[in-house]
Amino acid sequence: MKNTTITVRVSRELKGELAKYGINVSEVVRRALEEEVRRRKREELKAVAAQLGEFFAKIPDEDIVKCLREMREAR
Repeated sequence: MKNTTITVRVSRELKGELAKYGINVSEVVRRALEEEVRRRKREELKAVAAQLGEFFAKIPDEDIVKCLREMREAR
């Protein structure tokens, strides 16, 4: 996997605090970005699931039962 570089500007004060506490900026930023991507993917999946729920809610229960019975009998 090839990596790329991201540059960020922070105040000198913040940079000093990061150094003071020995914070690995690369690791913290990497984890934060990975978590943000996971959060956005979850939101996207929730939206798709909601759309599917609306779609399937329009199908009458009788049609679903009929389809399931036909699938079972085909086995």
